Amino acid sequence: MSYGLAVREGERPADDRTAGRVLTDLFDRCLEPDVDSPPTERIAAYVAALVERWGDVTDDVEDASPWAAGPLIGGAGGPLVHFPMSWSRAEEVSAWAAALADSMGLVCFDPQQNRLRS
Repeated sequence: MSYGLAVREGERPADDRTAGRVLTDLFDRCLEPDVDSPPTERIAAYVAALVERWGDVTDDVEDASPWAAGPLIGGAGGPLVHFPMSWSRAEEVSAWAAALADSMGLVCFDPQQNRLRS
């Protein structure tokens, strides 16, 4: 079982409902399998910071990484990245990832709870 977060560029929405709608629209435009949308520089930098802190999923260190899928950059497209993490490490890792997003001026949304994270 995994736990996911979505982080994107843009203005922070006024409420959770609006944030969910924006996320759904961006997901459809940027992360669908038939869409070729390379990540923006800011999203690539965010993913690089996550990987620097927590590592990435590779064959030889899969258990050390908190990510449930990899490579982590594979969940990025345009101004959005969606990434799953293992349930057992979700509290620790998602808090750090949300704080990092905030420090980089990005918007973090928790799809499981349908709410913005800060």
